Amino acid sequence: MKPLLLTSLGLLLGTSAFAQHTHIPGMDMSIPAPKPKPKPAAPRPKPKPARPAAAPRPKPAATTAAPDTTRAKAAPAPAMPGMDMPGMNMPTPATVPAPVAHPAQPAPTMPGHAMPDMNMGTTGSHTMPGMAADSSGMLMEMRNSFSQNLPMTRQGSGTSWHPDSSPMYMQMYQSNGWDVMLMYSVFLRYTSQNVNHSALRGDANFRANSYVMGMANHLVGQRGLFSIQAMVSADPLTVGGAGYPLLFQTGESWKGEKLHDHQHPHDLLSALAVAYTYAASSDVDLTAYLGYPGEPAIGPPVFMHRPSAASLPTAPLGHHWQDATHIQFGVATLSVRYRRAKLEGSLFTGREPNENRYRFDQPRFDSYSARLSVNPTDNLALQVSAAHLKSPEELEPTDNVDRTSASVLHNANVGQQSILSTTAVWGMNRHHGPGEETTYSNSFLLESNLQARQFNLFTRLETLQLNYDELLLPAPTDHDAHANRSVAAFTLGASRYLAKTNAGWLDLGLTGTLNAYNADNTALLSAYGRNPLSFEVYLRFIAPRMNMHMGHGGMKH
Repeated sequence: MKPLLLTSLGLLLGTSAFAQHTHIPGMDMSIPAPKPKPKPAAPRPKPKPARPAAAPRPKPAATTAAPDTTRAKAAPAPAMPGMDMPGMNMPTPATVPAPVAHPAQPAPTMPGHAMPDMNMGTTGSHTMPGMAADSSGMLMEMRNSFSQNLPMTRQGSGTSWHPDSSPMYMQMYQSNGWDVMLMYSVFLRYTSQNVNHSALRGDANFRANSYVMGMANHLVGQRGLFSIQAMVSADPLTVGGAGYPLLFQTGESWKGEKLHDHQHPHDLLSALAVAYTYAASSDVDLTAYLGYPGEPAIGPPVFMHRPSAASLPTAPLGHHWQDATHIQFGVATLSVRYRRAKLEGSLFTGREPNENRYRFDQPRFDSYSARLSVNPTDNLALQVSAAHLKSPEELEPTDNVDRTSASVLHNANVGQQSILSTTAVWGMNRHHGPGEETTYSNSFLLESNLQARQFNLFTRLETLQLNYDELLLPAPTDHDAHANRSVAAFTLGASRYLAKTNAGWLDLGLTGTLNAYNADNTALLSAYGRNPLSFEVYLRFIAPRMNMHMGHGGMKH
């Protein structure tokens, strides 16, 4: 009796352990009701239903060569979790029947076998490579808008590239085969420029700059991918035509005068673009992109979408040397990607948006650009680009600009939940036109943002070459008016999160900026004073940050 009980208990435990280690995706691992073992003599008899009464006790086997195939009346066996199995013996591993599907629990996918276009229920904290989660907690694989074979995190503004390890602040959804991503940002801010020289140039006011951007993509056959992008901004209403105060900022116009010491607002419709990508292979993509407005292949990702600038409420002073072409009314881009490199060429409208921020400007397709992007590692994104812009400024219709740009974007993990994002950019403008003197000017930028769990620390260092004509300062001669004057800006800031919800994150931030220039620039000294100081206080609301780890062709949350 005792050996039989021990044998039955051992078989029960051995079968349970074996079942737990042979979990099949989509199948429940629970053990079915026991069924009588067939006798060795009978070839594969069908199991009979278990009887309510216990089976009679069998006689011992005559010899060890003939195994006992009869059942003994066993003591109640320990129940499996969530199962009631009293009075049942478990079959040996060799005779375990096929598992039965269990509707109560969703089955996890086997690692390395992500299923595109399927929402997978999550039963815990274990997610599969290449998967992401939306606010409802459902798992999904999110595609890059321009490739089925690249992680979504590489996608920058327009068709530019971020490092693969870039943090992303967005909501994500799937519906009827569409991958949908939604990003938004609102800065409610008070700024005071040149606080130590209140009688000189500078301004102070409340403003709110914002944007909402949506992206969606859908597979077309096995190799095609269609995507659409749209971005709107409330800047025309909440910032105004003159823009927000920012010392030494130039570019575009207001009421027939060059904007100076202010950053222009963005258009109500800042992006509306479609693209089609054909995957020739896992290493090669061919993409066609059309935007009205859109972003041609020139420069790094625009500052609004760079992780290194995510916590900074103002545009860089070098915006019109580096990434100002992100709203051009008429853009056509063709690109080819081979593994970690991409070559792009664009035809686009060189004229920047006019003062009417609510309408579509005339498409001209009179300018062109080329860009080479390379991501040598998951933490690096490099680009070099050149463009010819025909008549970018409305107030200077005969002035053309040749722009050259190079940039490095880098991410570094700092602990388990923090990331340090850094960007270095060089941009050069060559101004020329009929009967005009050819001039060159350069800009340099270095910015970093430490994004931690409860706070952000960030900085931006800039130097650029401006002239008196851009700043509307008096000059004795035309040559003096267009001569380069070096100006630097050093910004430090910090923010702390006040609330984090599924709808978005709210933080309170403070920045301070020091400007510097050569003391022999008497016109600058008389207009701005020595070492102007500025500060800003802001409340920022953004989409929640996705906790991402890349898998092939996507990410997991």
